[in-house]
Order: sequence, then C-alpha cells, then structure tokens
Amino acid sequence: MLRSKASRWAAAPYLVWMCIFIVVPLAIVVWYALTDANGFFTLANLTGIGRYASVFGRSLLLAAEATVICLVLAFPVGYFLSRLRANKQHIMLMLVMLPMWMNFLLRTYAWMTLLEKNGLINKLLGLFGIGPFNMINTSGAVVLGMVYNYLPYMILPLYTAMTKIDNSVVEAAQDLGANVFQILLRVLIPLARPGIATGITMVFVPAVSTFIISRMLGGGANLLIGDLIELQFLGNSYNLNLGSAMSLVLMVIVLLCMSFTSSFDEEEMEGVM
Repeated sequence: MLRSKASRWAAAPYLVWMCIFIVVPLAIVVWYALTDANGFFTLANLTGIGRYASVFGRSLLLAAEATVICLVLAFPVGYFLSRLRANKQHIMLMLVMLPMWMNFLLRTYAWMTLLEKNGLINKLLGLFGIGPFNMINTSGAVVLGMVYNYLPYMILPLYTAMTKIDNSVVEAAQDLGANVFQILLRVLIPLARPGIATGITMVFVPAVSTFIISRMLGGGANLLIGDLIELQFLGNSYNLNLGSAMSLVLMVIVLLCMSFTSSFDEEEMEGVM
C-alpha cells in the first residue's frame, strides 16, 4: 500500500503537467474546430477542409516518399552500425547525430544555397557543361529537405533493433544456402520490423506536418498541411476555427500512423524504444 501511494504521488506532477499542456490545449483545439466565430456549434469547419484536399494529398504523398527514401537509406546504415565494435559504434552514432546539433532552420537554409540556380551544385555541374537545373522551389527539393532532416530518426530505431539480431542467425542462413536477398527478405527485415515501424512513425509524423521545409525549399507552389495551419493562425486570413479543424484532422492522421506500431507486442516495442 505504501509503495502504491508513493507511486501515485510521484506520478502526480506528470499528470498535472499533462493536463495543463496536453489535455487543455487539445480541448481548446477541439472547441475551436467545432464552433464558429460566435462560439456556436458547427461542422462547417470540418466539411470546409474538403477545399484543401489537394494540399492534404500532396502532404501525405511527399511525406510517404520521404519516409520510403529514409527507410531505403537507413536500413543498410543501421545494419552496418549494429555490426561495428562498441567503441566504433559510439563514434559513428555521433557522426549520424552531428547534423542535428545544428539549428534546423540553418540546415534547411544551407540547402537553399546549394540548390538555387547560382548555387554550389549548379556551379559544379557547370564545370562539366551541364545545367543549370531548376532544383529549388520544387517538390523534389521538399522531399530532399525532409530526408536530410529526418534520416537520423530512421537510422536510430533500425540500429537499435538490429543490435539484437545475433550474427549466428545470419551465418545460419548463409550455411543453409540463402543468398543476400533471401537473408534480407527472410531474416533481417522480419527481425527488424519493430525498428522499421518505429522509424516510419518517427519520420512520417514530422514530415507530414512540416511547414518550414516546404516554405524554404518548395516555394508557394508546394504548400503543405503545416503551411495551411500556420496561415490560419499567423497569416492574413487569421481563422482560428478553420486552423483548429485542420489541426484536428492532422492529429487524426498522426494517430492513424502511430497505430501502425500497435501490431507489435510490448516486448518488441520496449526493445526498440
């Protein structure tokens, strides 16, 4: 009983914090989403989001593309890191995390200077008589920015999951005559599924809700959900009710993405997280 009471008191500050900074703001968002400017109940805000279906579709598509690219790039990196010695693992992990120590806006702005018509990439291509190419203010530039900024979020869960795969399992598959692709499809991917699911969630969720990357690298023609929400709260339109409705829909999308990991049992998730 004493331990039970002590644990409740220990959890009390967190519960208070959660109520003030999670439950109350969420309730305010729901209130604004389901009311009009006069405070009367309405579903017009939610039904009006249909006008922006193309923006939602573009956001989901670009976020999915960035997530798939991150997965393809991170899988071999995570496997390579998991097979290094402990001291080398620490060094390589530090190199993976090193770009994240720099300010997010500064990293994105650096890509602007690289991708613009007079940027470094076009100048290098010009030495070979190629270009200049229009790389900035395109959907490809937005995906590139997402991949660059969120790739570590895919590498780390995959690395954590793959450290639990014993070398003897891979060696046994090789002894049984499995080739590289069979080992990848039948051994590594099934055993790394918890890391894959966690990595997908950690990349897709911020990618689908981003706004600064699309604004800096995509220009006005590549508006995403995050840009729309920001315009409703900080732009000239200043429509808190519509912005809250968009935020509510985005939260539903995020929750659906996070539910993807619920297919794994608690032990697998504890091993990844």
